[in-house]
Amino acid sequence: MKKSNGYIRFLDLVEILQAKSKIRTLDSTEKHLLNNIMLDDSVGNPIFVGDLLRLKLLGSQATLHGRLKNLRSIGYIKLIEQDDARKKRVMPTTQAYKLFELLSGCMARALKES
Repeated sequence: MKKSNGYIRFLDLVEILQAKSKIRTLDSTEKHLLNNIMLDDSVGNPIFVGDLLRLKLLGSQATLHGRLKNLRSIGYIKLIEQDDARKKRVMPTTQAYKLFELLSGCMARALKES
């Protein structure tokens, strides 16, 4: 039997996790946006809606705005109004941190098993 590499095992574990849980599957654009939000948050960089709307490689502003709206409605992000009402800071929620903990667990298990 061919031994799978850690990343393939990780993807397999994530699929199993999603099938067994009530975690809503994110599309690729939502995943990229949430990853960007979590990366900036992890180093203490504030990120704003406008910053994310400028990620043109991920899609048009309308597409990105719609995906941010989805992430907010399913509870992964919250928007914090600033003094300038035109700017909204994007913050991950406890639910987003829990998701990333689950993914981290899958990665640790995949590396241990490969």
